[in-house]
Amino acid sequence: MAITPDEQKQVSFLKTCVNGINALSGIGILSIPYALSSGGWLSLILLFLIATAAYFTSLLIRRCLDTNPHIRSYSDIAAHAFGSKGRVVASVFTSLELYLVATGLLIMEEDNLHKLSPHFVLKLGSLTLDGRHSFVILAGLIIWPSMWLSDLGVMSYVSATGILSSVIIVVCVFCAGVSGGAGFHGKGRLINMQGMPTALSLYTFCYGAHAMFPAIYNSMRKKDQFSMVLLISFILCTINYFCMALVGYLIYGQNVQSQVTLNLPVQEASAKIAIYTILAGPVAKYALTITPIATAIESCLPPKYQDSKPISIIIRTSLLISTVLLALLFPSFQSVTALSGAVLVVSVSFLLPCICYLKIFQVYRNWGVELADISKRISRVDDNHSNSILICNCFNRFNINLPTFFWYKIKMAHFKLAET
Repeated sequence: MAITPDEQKQVSFLKTCVNGINALSGIGILSIPYALSSGGWLSLILLFLIATAAYFTSLLIRRCLDTNPHIRSYSDIAAHAFGSKGRVVASVFTSLELYLVATGLLIMEEDNLHKLSPHFVLKLGSLTLDGRHSFVILAGLIIWPSMWLSDLGVMSYVSATGILSSVIIVVCVFCAGVSGGAGFHGKGRLINMQGMPTALSLYTFCYGAHAMFPAIYNSMRKKDQFSMVLLISFILCTINYFCMALVGYLIYGQNVQSQVTLNLPVQEASAKIAIYTILAGPVAKYALTITPIATAIESCLPPKYQDSKPISIIIRTSLLISTVLLALLFPSFQSVTALSGAVLVVSVSFLLPCICYLKIFQVYRNWGVELADISKRISRVDDNHSNSILICNCFNRFNINLPTFFWYKIKMAHFKLAET
């Protein structure tokens, strides 16, 4: 039997698991030790609570996707729930989230390049730029050729190393603690209430992949296995985050920096491997991160410009330049990740999925809005029993479903309870 093009594009369970883990394994892994140092050991409870909540909301997204086969993206879910206004709100929040993630990639590149060459200075005629500012510009120039790519299939070969790089970083940090003389001597604090908001924001930032879940879901061959994909992805990524937090905090304690790689001694081989792995990450992930924003902008253009390659390059280049400028204005990695985690990731990954689910499935009607309509229906079943409304109120208060009530109503009719 011939295989249709749509079937060829669908991926297996294993590949979907890889995509799910890739989506969750982001640059947040570098800030996990800093988050633990900010909140103390007990803040790890927040990590597991946030992971559980994020997994729950991802299941809500899956339920929303099951309602309509035409839903292909996160914005489509919001449009299905709230119409065009919902689409606009979801598009704005998801675009801002991805925009800040792209900015964080440039800042991460700047910090690690400065770690390798702290005395680097860039001179352009009479203009002299210090190391950090010049590294942001150089990172933008290195990333710029990838802006010409718009085929996600081509970019997937570049970005498929995300899982491997996350594991390599954890192993390298562990090796640096064992062989670099640092040891595991950081006792840390049990709890720090002042730093708990920062820890909460940074933990939340690690689970901001919900905007990519609809695309992963629609690419899957057996969509009924998507819940298992989510479970495996969240468990493995949470274990990786926990290991990085534990190792980084035990080695450096309260001295851990916003990116744990900045604590690594440059002369150690494991440290160099970790830093070079991090340097390759932004180059591989930036184009993929910025593509949904560019696609959304292109969809708003007149039809004759939507498929124009020069227009696409101009849009992507403009986005790159704007993120470079933002990285120059806000060179603090933890401030960008904390802002994104506190505002945008909470909205996209936790708040909007719940609101859309409640609207699409009309769960709010179980809280009393449907009570009057149910009472009218039940009253028509037996007009001789005016106590039907009273019974309906009782059954709705205790969340007893309608079939149970109707069964009870039959029994009431059998005993011929007359109206008092």
